[in-house]
Amino acid sequence: MRYNLKRELEKHPRLASGHRLCAGCGAGVAVNGVLRALDEGDRAVVSNATSCLEVSTFMYPYTAYEDSYIHSAFENAAAMTGGVEAAYQVLKRKGKIDETYKFICFGGDGGTYDIGFQSLSGAMERGHDMVYVCYDNEAYMNTGTQRSSATPRFADATTTPVGSQSYGKVQNKKNLTEIIAAHNVPYAAQTTMIGDFSDLHTKAHKAIYTEGPCFLNVLSPCPRGWGYNMEDLAEICKLAVMTCVWPLYEVENGVWRLNFEPAKKLPVERFLEKQNRFRHMFVKGNEWMIDEAQAYVDGQWEKLKKRCQEEAGVGWME
Repeated sequence: MRYNLKRELEKHPRLASGHRLCAGCGAGVAVNGVLRALDEGDRAVVSNATSCLEVSTFMYPYTAYEDSYIHSAFENAAAMTGGVEAAYQVLKRKGKIDETYKFICFGGDGGTYDIGFQSLSGAMERGHDMVYVCYDNEAYMNTGTQRSSATPRFADATTTPVGSQSYGKVQNKKNLTEIIAAHNVPYAAQTTMIGDFSDLHTKAHKAIYTEGPCFLNVLSPCPRGWGYNMEDLAEICKLAVMTCVWPLYEVENGVWRLNFEPAKKLPVERFLEKQNRFRHMFVKGNEWMIDEAQAYVDGQWEKLKKRCQEEAGVGWME
């Protein structure tokens, strides 16, 4: 499959305009990008854990989705999607349904890394033919920017506030893509909205059309929680990749593949300085925070590179 941006943008969107997502929000762009990866003519059942995305695209009785849509609770989105997929397989075997349906579940990091993790782990282990997409905005944005296990260290959140006795979140971010890959699923990948969307599209198409449980982790910045200008969404995503804060990689049938390696890796402060949630790190006397953030990113990046080089080398974006 050769990616063509013009052709993909000419497709009828499956997420209608007029939804209530904020200007500059990564979630809507991520969802549009994933749904565009569906082949024309195929139908989808879209499910959604409670989240910013859900309350902004589904206000009963209105929905922004062109496909069938189900709103589930925070904790059971993956289990519910797996149940619907299992029912579909039974109906297909009995000859009661002929159409091809794909099952795509969206959840934020709160409903994926934390509250819905047991549900997600179970669905991946059981082997349902579905795709779980985490749009990762690194906090509980829908309820006021509380920290989640996806929130990076030093980030200012309402439950990890910066003050005279606190410098933000204490713990580093959980590596969920690596955890899901350890479930031995056929496909797991990390991506975001950069360039011509080819990385997002290619990985979404692979996930949708690979039989079995697949997982996409899409970095989806939030202008309110991260504190950036809405027009800077694409630049924020690019900086996350160029600093190696958010590496682009995939794990396909157990083989780890790095999809992009910057020709010149940028210092992590280039990513941090664009966001108000990290502005305290640039106050005189707090340079140690930037140094520790850089050291952590460097360590994670080298570990990932070594693993990918040992198994598969660099992929399509080299």
